[in-house]
Amino acid sequence: GPIFTQICLADEINRATPKTQSAMLETMQEGTVTAAAARYELKKPFFVLATQNPIEQEGTYPLPEAQLDRFFFKLLVGYSNREELATIVERTTEAVTIQPAKVMNGDEVLHWQRLVREVILADHVRDYLIRLVLATHPQGPFALPVTNQYIRWGASPRAAQTLALAGKVRALLDGRYNVSFEDIRRVYLPALRHRVILNFEAQAEGIDPDHILLELLEKVPEKDSG
Repeated sequence: GPIFTQICLADEINRATPKTQSAMLETMQEGTVTAAAARYELKKPFFVLATQNPIEQEGTYPLPEAQLDRFFFKLLVGYSNREELATIVERTTEAVTIQPAKVMNGDEVLHWQRLVREVILADHVRDYLIRLVLATHPQGPFALPVTNQYIRWGASPRAAQTLALAGKVRALLDGRYNVSFEDIRRVYLPALRHRVILNFEAQAEGIDPDHILLELLEKVPEKDSG
C-alpha cells in the first residue's frame, strides 16, 4: 500500500482507525510492515509527517500515547498570513503546475543523519536537557509545583533523545559543531508538547502543555546547584 514509500504524509491521522494506527506504529518504530505473517523492510530513509485537525473531532480516534511519542516534533500551524494565503490561492486556482525541486537524494539524507550524531553534546548541556525532561515527572525529585499540580504523565526517555538530536541539528544548521543551552531551549516546546499528558484539573482550567512547559523552561536552571 501507500506506506511503502520513503516520505509518508498521513493527512488527518486522527481519522485513521485504531487498526490502521497500530500498523503505522510498527512502521514508525521498526521500519517494517507485517502482512500475512510476512515481514517487509521499508527502504531507508523512512519519514512520516502527519496532520491533525484540532477543531473537528466527530469521527476521529485519539492517537495512542505510544504513537505520539514516536513523532519527533509537534508543530502548531496557525492561520495563513496575507502572503501565504495569496500563494495558496494562486497555486490552486490558476492553470499552473508547480513541480517541486529536488533538494537531495536518500543517500545524502542518511549521510546528514550520521553527521548530526557526531555533533558534540557536552556533559553540562546533556545534564540540562535531562533535568528539563525530569521536571515533567510528577512527584519526581526534579518536579516543580506546577508539575505536581497539572501533569498526569511526564515525558518519556524519547523526549531526552529528541532534545539531544534536535539540539545537534540546530547547532549544525548554525554552523557549529557543539550544542548550546540555547539550542535546547529553542527545540524544547516542539519536542515535548505532545509527550506530556495533563490531568483533569489542567483541562478544566483550560491550561495547555505549552503553558506548563514554558514555566518549566523558565525555572529549571542551566546549571544544577545541587
